[in-house]
Amino acid sequence: MKEVNSTVSPFWRDMFSLAIYKRSQGRIARQVTFAALVVGMALGALALWYFLSDVAGKSVQSAVAGVVAVGGSWICYRVVNLPRFADFLIAVEAEMNKVSWPSRVELVRSSLVVLITMFGLAAMLFIYDLVWKFVLTALGVLQGV
Repeated sequence: MKEVNSTVSPFWRDMFSLAIYKRSQGRIARQVTFAALVVGMALGALALWYFLSDVAGKSVQSAVAGVVAVGGSWICYRVVNLPRFADFLIAVEAEMNKVSWPSRVELVRSSLVVLITMFGLAAMLFIYDLVWKFVLTALGVLQGV
């Protein structure tokens, strides 16, 4: 049931909540997503730290980058626990568990087929390019290089 007199939106309530939505479900997907978000945010904080080295002192530079890093980490943690996003990650992990992964031998064999095919196609395109260059140069369309 919705709260009619609530002055805080559900999004902001979830962002400042300490609860973990469906704690035991989708743990791996949430942890990997959280780690990726934190790495991206940490790289952003590092870029901010380098940017501030030109315009601010060391203490201000470190304080601002630190606040961004800590605040960003908290936001990343809360984002993976928002109900809609957490349900999506739970569904992703459930689908990944249904995938039939190839064995190591199948993986190597398939990778070799792809690599050989790509090198074969590249060689064929190179030969076509040489033939057309020869033909167009002989006709005078291209000037010899």
